[in-house]
Amino acid sequence: MTKYECPCGYVYEPELGDPENGVEPGTPFENLPDDWVCPKCGAEKEFFEKID
Repeated sequence: MTKYECPCGYVYEPELGDPENGVEPGTPFENLPDDWVCPKCGAEKEFFEKID
């Protein structure tokens, strides 16, 4: 699954999800809730960039 990185350095890894914020492991970035933000700095999804 594709990972996405926030400008602050946080990397969203779909296989891990973000359980502390209600995102189950296995959730693709594209399927994150519209109001989900970076758990580290609060940046919105639009600021994340796809990484290899």
